Amino acid sequence: MAQGGISQRSAVTRRTVLISAAAGAAATVTLGVGASSGVLRPAEKGLKPVATLPSTTPALASLPSRGVMRVERVRSTYRRQNVEIATFLPSVTSGNLPVCLLLHGRFGNARSAPGGDLAGALANAVNKGHVRPFAFVAVDGGANTYWHQQQNDNPMAMLLEEVPRWLVERGLGGPDGVPFAVSGISMGGFGAFLYARRRLEQRNPVRAIAAVSPALITSWGEMSKRRAFRDQAEWASMDPLRNIDKHGAAKVGMWCGTEDSFIGGVRQFIQRAKPAVAATGPGGHNHAFYNRVLPDVVRFVGRNLP
Repeated sequence: MAQGGISQRSAVTRRTVLISAAAGAAATVTLGVGASSGVLRPAEKGLKPVATLPSTTPALASLPSRGVMRVERVRSTYRRQNVEIATFLPSVTSGNLPVCLLLHGRFGNARSAPGGDLAGALANAVNKGHVRPFAFVAVDGGANTYWHQQQNDNPMAMLLEEVPRWLVERGLGGPDGVPFAVSGISMGGFGAFLYARRRLEQRNPVRAIAAVSPALITSWGEMSKRRAFRDQAEWASMDPLRNIDKHGAAKVGMWCGTEDSFIGGVRQFIQRAKPAVAATGPGGHNHAFYNRVLPDVVRFVGRNLP
């Protein structure tokens, strides 16, 4: 994709499925995702959605590509609560794949983290030979945490200390379960840079950072409205715009709509950091934009596989 623009693709319609699971139980749900329609379907017998919006496309059996989303619930010691893990795979038979961590946006969660049909985009890219197979894994990080430690809640420690163990237990991420890359949308884009910084401090850097509409807010007055940081000094110590050199040699890809409220901060980052991919174009801070750029995000991350 050419820098400075967003490739024009038909947006994939996002469908919603509600899954029945016992509250607090260690339940696993596996869904197949039609890449052309975005419709989720049960991938295993006995796993039935409570409600599925009807498809306006041909039968799923005739679709050329599918992806899989698996949802599980685990206990996070660092977050002091149960959290969901959503795994996005290119196929049902996917094996022990490299993992790109995916961080959700403000008031989001693991299931909603991609903002669109990520499993379908991943399946299409793999089936067409654009990338080798890999997985995205998202986990609940809190509604307004910006992925940093807060009182009685430490989502960053969860990512660094617990996620690798959870991945190994699920046969993902290789022998150590450490993600090779990180991606995020909005607040998750902010968190992706912070995670990459912490990994560099551990001398185990990520290979790539993919940030979609990252929450690069340019003033403390605006950020303070979100009540996520104790004070301006804490925010400045973590703000990607004020710590551009803290993620090491990781390749950076950035996508943002020109009607997005964060476009000012994104343009500052692009001008100063010169990321490997810098794509801006028509679009706002919404699912239509996220869905449109997901194929490019998948290819960018896939080009940085170990």
